Amino acid sequence: MEPPGRSSKRRRSDSGELEAGESSPVAAEATEVPNPHPATPPSPSSPPSDEGGGGGGGVDHISGLPDAILGEIIALLSTRDAARVQTLASRWRHIWRAAPLNLDSRELLDADEALAGAVSRILADHPGPGLRFCIPSHIVRDRPAAVDAWLRSPALDSLQELDFCLDRSCWSRRELPASTFRFAATLRVATFSELDLLDAKVEALHFPQLTHLALQDVSMAKGSLHTMISSSSCPVLECLLLDNCYGCRRLRISSNSLRSIAVGVDMHIGKPRLKEVTIVNAPCLERFLHIKIDEPVNVSVIVAPKLETLGCLNDEIDSSRLVFGTTVLQGFLVVSLTTVVRSVKILALKSLYIKLDTVIGLMKCFPCLEKLYIKAEQRIGGVVNIGISLNALISISRQ
Repeated sequence: MEPPGRSSKRRRSDSGELEAGESSPVAAEATEVPNPHPATPPSPSSPPSDEGGGGGGGVDHISGLPDAILGEIIALLSTRDAARVQTLASRWRHIWRAAPLNLDSRELLDADEALAGAVSRILADHPGPGLRFCIPSHIVRDRPAAVDAWLRSPALDSLQELDFCLDRSCWSRRELPASTFRFAATLRVATFSELDLLDAKVEALHFPQLTHLALQDVSMAKGSLHTMISSSSCPVLECLLLDNCYGCRRLRISSNSLRSIAVGVDMHIGKPRLKEVTIVNAPCLERFLHIKIDEPVNVSVIVAPKLETLGCLNDEIDSSRLVFGTTVLQGFLVVSLTTVVRSVKILALKSLYIKLDTVIGLMKCFPCLEKLYIKAEQRIGGVVNIGISLNALISISRQ
């Protein structure tokens, strides 16, 4: 690939495509970095040669591919690399503009002002449609007008992935720009971090194609959260992450499409945080993960016949309560065992001290278990991960 640092005159002589006086691509200039390993660019105008065989001897197979396939390849590249392919020849600039735009601002410049300029130039230079747009959440707080203008750009029409990523701690939050919701009909993946989601806007939304939703350090009311993840609002939602969601203490989930749920809560004084999750009806749910076990979240499972992966249970004093019908677990302690859970095959545990009898007793609730993961924290040492043979445990439990 031609390094952007080389002069336009040198590029014209190498590629034979750029006309005299033609300026370098705007997006390539915005993401320009030195390349310590210069390489001679291929010549798209030349047909692939069979000399050398096996891809050697200067054979250029890539340039012989149709523009449609090259566009798919460019759409999978990082933002920086996709923009830099334009320096190869004028044909590549046309292909970059024709390919769906994958714009991740974290790959551009560090300073906010320079980053904002680079994003604006790329959006102005690309006609769309949009594939993915990623912007740090603090930019929404610091430059709301600029973010709103970016989201209204034609380059992001029909956007499929939107990521307001968690980049730095924002003590002050902002409401999502109104232009965010123009993508509701096309979004497949969405991440909202360190933002406020207000009832009036969220409750009227419908995401017919959304399969992955992540809410991180988000403030939203109970009604808004229920509405957003409901089958009526997200009929094909498969993966849900709720990490530090505030404003809702009790969540009831009914979804015919959800396959994976992950919940995590940090300790924050004075903020209403998620304390209880009830799986009312989730016929396709396969995984439920409690990703931050220092703050307990009580979980009740009413209908989830395909639930195979469960974690992470812990045996600390303020451990979470897990309820399957009328079977109740408090940490590793089996409070009530009326029915066994045969669907669970993978279980993750965290313990200060490993007690084999306790683990064996816990396994009676999950008789079809195939994999067991235990993370042991010793007060006088570090963290110890222990793998235990289920065959050995089953043999001991039968003695």
